[in-house]
Amino acid sequence: MVTADPAYRALADALGTRATLLAPLGPLTTYGVGGPAAVLVEVEGPDDLDDLRTALRDSPLATFVIGRGSNVLVADAGFDGVAVHLGAGFAGLALPDRVTAAAGGTAVLTAGASLALPVLARRAADAGWSGLSWAVGVPGSVGGAVRMNAGGHGSDMAACLTRYSWVDLVRDDGGTDDAARLSYGYRRSSVTASQLVLEAQLVVTPGSAEEEQEAVAAIVKWRREHQPGGSNAGSVFTNPPGDSAGRLIDEAGLKGHRIGSAHVSEKHANFIQADKGGRADDVLALMEHVQAVVAARCGVTLEAEVRLLGFGDGKTGAMGASEPGARA
Repeated sequence: MVTADPAYRALADALGTRATLLAPLGPLTTYGVGGPAAVLVEVEGPDDLDDLRTALRDSPLATFVIGRGSNVLVADAGFDGVAVHLGAGFAGLALPDRVTAAAGGTAVLTAGASLALPVLARRAADAGWSGLSWAVGVPGSVGGAVRMNAGGHGSDMAACLTRYSWVDLVRDDGGTDDAARLSYGYRRSSVTASQLVLEAQLVVTPGSAEEEQEAVAAIVKWRREHQPGGSNAGSVFTNPPGDSAGRLIDEAGLKGHRIGSAHVSEKHANFIQADKGGRADDVLALMEHVQAVVAARCGVTLEAEVRLLGFGDGKTGAMGASEPGARA
């Protein structure tokens, strides 16, 4: 079980009201399960970020950026580290000028890292900008989407991102760089565990507000018809090349399969639902069971898309500052 040892207490003292010892992390995730972080730090603006970086520099404490928690499973024992949560100060949205865009056919909007992707999609659509309707179906944040190349409904961040701003939490590094620096692949990028995305510049084209709103509504309708609500983290496993993880799980006969307080959705087999008040260990046990059964029956090894935080045996999404690529 996580405890607030002297190192965490010293960090909390240094950061004042921005830091909370033994703060529950489950409520900050879409699964809604899991234990506390040794320290939770709320970063509301650039000054808070500067203070956090100063406090963490040369520190051995593991650190994890929680974002909107839509792709994270926190262990029941909690996370023995520092959880960083970006607040409203990083949720800005600057829409481009339509007159300037009309001449070139494309434009760039700037979105803060903590802005929710569905909010981004709706606001862009309402303003008549095309190219981001897909994001309404992804329950994460802009920063998380940049980091993992989130996507759906025929597009992803790699298709939209032109530049991004970032800082390193433990090193004197950061800046604004072209998207090419991210070396994007399917649901992955070169963003290291110590690098924190702050802002994204996304390419859009002028369109009709009515048509874009209809596109957003169509995606929302499709999701309601084909994907479950409730406590889940969206797709649990990445799709194998040329196939669908959901199809394979269904073919393996695992729809509805339950372990303790977690079960495979009967609506979409690549979703695992957590019961209210359930256990993260049950979710993880079910993930591992699904992987084993699909490998045995279908000959395919599924790779988890969900990030695991605070589990033993290396199942963690954060590392100490002394390790390569420290801090997620």
